[in-house]
Amino acid sequence: MGKSLLAKLKEALVSVVPVLGLVLSLSFTPLAPLAPHERVVFAVCALFLVIGIGLFNLGADLAMSPIGRYTGEGLTKSRKIVILACTCFFMGVLITVAEPDLSVLAGQISDVVNPAMLIAAVGIGVGMFLVLAVVRIVTRTDLTSMLLFFYMLLFAFAAMMIARGGQSYLPLAFDSGGVTTGPITVPFIMALGLGIAQTLGGRNASQNSFGLIALCSAGPVLAVLILSIAASGASINFPLPEYSVMTAIGPEFWALLGETAWDVAKSLLLMVLFFAGLQKFILHLPAQKLVQIGFGLVFAFTGLVIFLVAVTIGFMPVGFKIGYTMGKSDPRFLELFAFIIGMVVVLAEPAVHVLNQQVEEVTNGAVTRRQMMIALSVGVGVSIGLSVLRLLLGFSLLYYLIPGYLLSLGLSFFVPKLYTAIAFDSGGVASGPLTSSFILPLVIGACVAMRGPGYIMEYAFGVVAMVAMTPLITIQALGFRSVVSGFMHEKSAVRRILSADDAQIIYFDSED
Repeated sequence: MGKSLLAKLKEALVSVVPVLGLVLSLSFTPLAPLAPHERVVFAVCALFLVIGIGLFNLGADLAMSPIGRYTGEGLTKSRKIVILACTCFFMGVLITVAEPDLSVLAGQISDVVNPAMLIAAVGIGVGMFLVLAVVRIVTRTDLTSMLLFFYMLLFAFAAMMIARGGQSYLPLAFDSGGVTTGPITVPFIMALGLGIAQTLGGRNASQNSFGLIALCSAGPVLAVLILSIAASGASINFPLPEYSVMTAIGPEFWALLGETAWDVAKSLLLMVLFFAGLQKFILHLPAQKLVQIGFGLVFAFTGLVIFLVAVTIGFMPVGFKIGYTMGKSDPRFLELFAFIIGMVVVLAEPAVHVLNQQVEEVTNGAVTRRQMMIALSVGVGVSIGLSVLRLLLGFSLLYYLIPGYLLSLGLSFFVPKLYTAIAFDSGGVASGPLTSSFILPLVIGACVAMRGPGYIMEYAFGVVAMVAMTPLITIQALGFRSVVSGFMHEKSAVRRILSADDAQIIYFDSED
């Protein structure tokens, strides 16, 4: 276990160093200068970020992924589809309701939508779509057809919302899809799909194991759109947080630590209680595996708490200050910085490493972690750059979302289905807690500087939706390249055969 932890820490260090180096380098320039104590706090938080990511990734390998896989395998082997569907529904609801990011989202629109109603609606949305995703695996339904139907449904509701005067809700609704697929839910849901698909087997078992995150991301968007239609006409009040770097370990720090630990504990506790019931009545796993899962939960809890506290103390205020300063001085450099920071910040997302490892294992190296990381980095960089461009020019988020999803859904008809499933899962995974805690404050700061705090909901929000959308295109483009490359290779081979010189053919005379 010690060697595994060391490997995870090295991997996390490689992921965080580019973000640290980029921000610190920029802090010594006139574009976005930081005070000495801000640099120190940011560097210390980056160090703890490495520890948090390393511990969390080890915990995900030891606990959350096995819990999901054993749950999927055990319930599928029982051949009780109704029990499988009910378990997935309640698991989806409980884990989503306990996600810390969802509580933050509900608090932002508490003036117009009851937070408890929003949380319940989003939880039910995730639970229902998780059941649909599991049914898709069992019935081997085509993922592209389901995605096409549900995204057309989402845009139909978006059009209704705009017609009723709810334009400002649109970015918030699409952001909710990325917010609710957090670091706790992603490893479990991905492993659940893998366990079900491998148990059922079949020719497309590897392909069917992906796609659960994609469908679960659509549930929250649909839930928020429906609530927004009901609440259209009311204004959303976004209270601008106090973005300041914490300089001392005092009561404020301990309050933040306690609140974060409680939020993470709630999420893990609900999963553990549900798994304990399954273990008693269905799974009956040996004690050795339970001990391993117990250690993994401790690592995951500790790592995620360290991660979330570090980004709240150091990354959120620094991100806001950089965005505000560059928005005031020269927005052109902000556009370039947004693209570069987007390419490197996805490296530090905890759930991204879980996805990349599973993709490489399931595809037997056909899609490597390096290919996935390059495609995700380019996609996230482009998405944040486009978000800043929208802030500069001031146009609706739909001008990005409609062409982007039409392109991604169109590509799904020309690439192998496995790439489509991986791509749509990647969208939910890439928009993780670091995007919400560093990139979103960066764009909020730029919005306050260039347009004022009254336009945050309309122009700053939506960046999470963009981060969730662009990997759909880049990863499917990776698949399209493989298709074209295979076609060209086959065409070249046929051409060489047809153009072969008859003199090179060797004839063997048979003896009478």
